[in-house]
Amino acid sequence: SITEESFVGGLLEYPHYTRPEVFEAHRVPEILLSGNHGAIHRWRRQQSLLRTWQKRPDLLQEEGLSNEDRKLLSEA
Repeated sequence: SITEESFVGGLLEYPHYTRPEVFEAHRVPEILLSGNHGAIHRWRRQQSLLRTWQKRPDLLQEEGLSNEDRKLLSEA
């Protein structure tokens, strides 16, 4: 959805995958194949936070992390 785009939330985007499930020895994460929308949303948020922390940590300071975001980053 539009609310998950990188220019809206202040974080870099999560990785995107498509078919096939395996391409050149790279697999789609199982969580994305699970159909559990809550878990997928959590994974996407975690990946966005992780990518932002690795590539643009200055954006995290501007964004201000919630306790849940801090937990997601510590689990990554």
